[in-house]
Amino acid sequence: MKKCLLSLLLIMGSICLKAQLGVRYDPKIQSTRNLQYWRPKGNLFVGDCMPFSKNGAYSFYWLLDSAHHASLKGLGGHQWALSTTNDLKNWKQEPVVLGIDEEWEKSICTGSIVFYMNRYYAFYATRLVNKEGQVNEQLSYAISPDGVHFEKQKPNPFYTSAPGYSKRDFRDPKVFVDEKTGEFHLFVSSWQENPILRHAGGALVHLTSKDLKDWKVLDPVLTGQSSVPECPDYFLWNGWYYLIYGDNGDTYYVKSRSPYGPWEEPRYQTINESWINVVKTAEFKNNRRIAAGWIPSRDQNKDNGGERFGGNAIFRELLQETDGTLSAKFPAEMIPETGPEVQLKMVADLYATASGQNLSIKATNGVGAAHLEAVPQNCRITMEIVPNGPVDEYGLYLRSNDHAEAGYKLNFSPNSQTVSLGNTMIKAVAGLNKPINVDIIVKDDIIDISIDRKRCIVNRTPEQKGELLWFYAKHGEVNFKSVKVYPLKEEDQ
Repeated sequence: MKKCLLSLLLIMGSICLKAQLGVRYDPKIQSTRNLQYWRPKGNLFVGDCMPFSKNGAYSFYWLLDSAHHASLKGLGGHQWALSTTNDLKNWKQEPVVLGIDEEWEKSICTGSIVFYMNRYYAFYATRLVNKEGQVNEQLSYAISPDGVHFEKQKPNPFYTSAPGYSKRDFRDPKVFVDEKTGEFHLFVSSWQENPILRHAGGALVHLTSKDLKDWKVLDPVLTGQSSVPECPDYFLWNGWYYLIYGDNGDTYYVKSRSPYGPWEEPRYQTINESWINVVKTAEFKNNRRIAAGWIPSRDQNKDNGGERFGGNAIFRELLQETDGTLSAKFPAEMIPETGPEVQLKMVADLYATASGQNLSIKATNGVGAAHLEAVPQNCRITMEIVPNGPVDEYGLYLRSNDHAEAGYKLNFSPNSQTVSLGNTMIKAVAGLNKPINVDIIVKDDIIDISIDRKRCIVNRTPEQKGELLWFYAKHGEVNFKSVKVYPLKEEDQ
């Protein structure tokens, strides 16, 4: 009897020890409504996102972050969480699907999922400290019958390093299977040990295996990057292959008609929004493609604070142009619900005339302006902006105050083809000298903007709380048509 009690105590102690290795996460208290701009309750954050889809269901795997990457002595302490949906509106929150179970697992890092032969395979990197006290990243994988309940496979890790590549930076495996050969392919983020150009050693290692035991190293699928090309994504869409990767915190992509290149640079980098990190994609119903990423937190919660790991989830719907270039818009199902339109009076301040919801600014000799007052803190703003001839710049001041002394400047520059929002910018935005439709979501400390349903820009904006919305134009004539403001509804959590 004493032996049984002792064994039971040891088992319970082991269970408690394992439960303490990873941060606690309660899916029952999390929102099951719209996850656009969502972050989990409990002083937790969304980290790297790994969307996956099957049979019309969108599975949003994401890294659970508790301390902005500071857990377990700065090694992350991350685990995989999962949120699923069939309509992008209603979500189911699952418990942690890949957790920290052993003391040596310092973080269950970013990876990817594939479904093959009636099983789900989750490939990921495990961050650990070796016997010499050095931090390494090594590859692990787990198998599941349903995409929710995963069992880690032995040996774990199954692959430690590739010849000629960094052991410290060897992570973020993107997996896919060649259905004809049954061969598993991994693209792994790393750094070449002896690159020709010392500052351009970032590479995606290409590994293949048929039995998940013996792995062959092929030529890298991408080289010459200025940093480790993190969190790759790879997919085929309407005859085009796309390779997505991170470089110095921003997300880029290249395209090709062939599986492994030669790669082409697109006309513009639509997924390169500085305040969206780790953009990955998954298909959705009717040949749609939904991208997911996360909006970083700001240091000290200040407008000019730098990025901190972990934040809020954000989603984009990707569109494909005839030459394979990608554009992006808000997923219609994930636009926050609003109340009735707020009726606000337009005040024409300088070189401006207003009539109802329409405004015209003629400022050929300088800057003209107008404004709205009592704009709700959380709102949706829509309008059409029509430049009439050449113009230097035009735009808005959001959450502003008297004389636009504060607030967040939204600037459209037709000549430089740039759009800036506060202290972030997107480039190569064509068509700003023509009519554009602008859709703006202002929610808590996030401002998110869709431009003509082709380009988007978002920023984390924690400090300014003004109730004025300013319009301006410089050295030209601009018409702001059908300006509408709607308060956002409070969402059930």
